[in-house]
Amino acid sequence: MNIRTLRSDHIYQKVAQASPEEKVELFRNEMMAPFMKQWQIQQIPFRAEESNGFDVITFNSIMHRSPDQITPQISHEIELISSDSFWLECEHAVRKSLQLFMEHEINLPVSDYLFTIQLGNPESRALTINEGYSGFGGIPGYIWGTILPNAYTIPRMKAALAHECNHNVRYQFIQWDHTVHLGELIVSEGLAENYATFMFGEELLGPWVTKTDAETLNRRIKPVLKEQLHLTGFDNIAPYLYGDEIAKLQNFKPVNMPYSAGYACGYYLIQYYLRKTGRTIFEATIMPASEILDEVKEFWNEDTVISC
Repeated sequence: MNIRTLRSDHIYQKVAQASPEEKVELFRNEMMAPFMKQWQIQQIPFRAEESNGFDVITFNSIMHRSPDQITPQISHEIELISSDSFWLECEHAVRKSLQLFMEHEINLPVSDYLFTIQLGNPESRALTINEGYSGFGGIPGYIWGTILPNAYTIPRMKAALAHECNHNVRYQFIQWDHTVHLGELIVSEGLAENYATFMFGEELLGPWVTKTDAETLNRRIKPVLKEQLHLTGFDNIAPYLYGDEIAKLQNFKPVNMPYSAGYACGYYLIQYYLRKTGRTIFEATIMPASEILDEVKEFWNEDTVISC
């Protein structure tokens, strides 16, 4: 297994010193180009002239520092993610998260992995509502962390990376296409966050779970999501998964769901599944959502009260 680290801090330092005319292409070629296969899979144009002005820079700048924001004025932010110890901890989290699957006799089809950590855009509400850190790992072989670096977020990045590695493993075995349904995403997020706590402890459980109390989960979220599990189309799914506030930010129609409803529900659903079946998180990660959901029908009952 080959894990390659893209040291974004080195790239940020170069871009910060570059002229305004050079920043965009320098950032595109050094930060975005190594992930070219991901952009192709996601059908995001590498350059604006390949589309109607939308490209990887535009997409990336929604949640991250854009090239024009990378100046000497943010040198303190860059410094916070520039220590060798930070990057070694992140690489260890990625390596261990993937390696444990192989140690549990799950042979991963993908052998080459690339990961990086990017500075988040402090004006992104989608990031600040997540307490300043996030990630993406849905394309096998590519893993991202996003951070507004501070004393709270830096120690949590390893758990976020474990979460994303779990997605990365799952989607080496489970096909993602236009038919993906809400049930799959609830299961997927539940598996990923249970894996993060398996790796690093419940003290690093993400705000996408901890912000939901038992009353909200049992009385408001579960009864609604139970009836929407087969919903398809990301514009339909997103409000149930992320909640109304993030849905509105993405121009999706709100559905009266609280923050990260699907994530919180998924976390407790997978806990229920693992307790009931005795299966390991490794076995569950590569199982079809339909098989998991078939085993947890009691989870949705009103008298199956989940304590948060």
